[in-house]
Amino acid sequence: MADGVELVRSDISSCKEIPKADFVIHAASSTNAQNYILNSSKEKANIEASVTNFCKIVSQNHRDSKIVYCSSGAVYGKQLENHPYLHEEDILTDVSALSYEKQAYALGKRFAEERFRLLGLEGFNVSIARCFAFYGKYLPKDQHFAYGNFIGEAEKGGNIQVNAKNTVIRSYMSADLMVDSLMVVLKDASPSCEVYNVGSDLPISIHDLAKLISEKYHVSFQIADQIDHKNVDRYVPNCNKLKSLLIKEFGTLPAFDIL
Repeated sequence: MADGVELVRSDISSCKEIPKADFVIHAASSTNAQNYILNSSKEKANIEASVTNFCKIVSQNHRDSKIVYCSSGAVYGKQLENHPYLHEEDILTDVSALSYEKQAYALGKRFAEERFRLLGLEGFNVSIARCFAFYGKYLPKDQHFAYGNFIGEAEKGGNIQVNAKNTVIRSYMSADLMVDSLMVVLKDASPSCEVYNVGSDLPISIHDLAKLISEKYHVSFQIADQIDHKNVDRYVPNCNKLKSLLIKEFGTLPAFDIL
């Protein structure tokens, strides 16, 4: 552990306190799709219990802290094909159109966002980061993250297999830029509880992503023989609000690269 860094092991859904700090990032929730498939109600309850206890703690001794909640773009519901980018002011749609494992996750995140808005109404400095898809060194390579799975297979010199038979459109922000983004969103925390999409607005199909990674690592890739181009699964944010903050902070806009 680095000098000046203290690791505290605790369950945020039941602990009695967290260390006082000028800046607090609440990112405590499982993103493992398998957990939500096996027991969606338990995972949703975990998200709700965690944020409820967290808000109780910070209301007692974090009056001067700046706090950001890591939510998810899943709260928007299913993105319509004729709606190329999800905006922060979009009306949240019925989650029933989402895949089964995402429904409980999205509802839990919506609940958490409302709790943070209440903190703002009480005068706390809070903000919400609706996080999308990311890539980086520590992205799991054996779960439901297509980018990580492709990289993991490529690093082993294997054949990248794309199982999706429909058109899947995603966008990916680097982990480094994600950290910078969360910090500027954190610094912007205020009682108005602003919401920011944190992700990339450069769309790419996962079939094109597989091709890109295969070329970078000099491996082969294989896709389904028949792809249903009419069935589109799109998940891409509008990031103009975040970009304005980044320019304000750094004087220029960092590169939103895919690789």
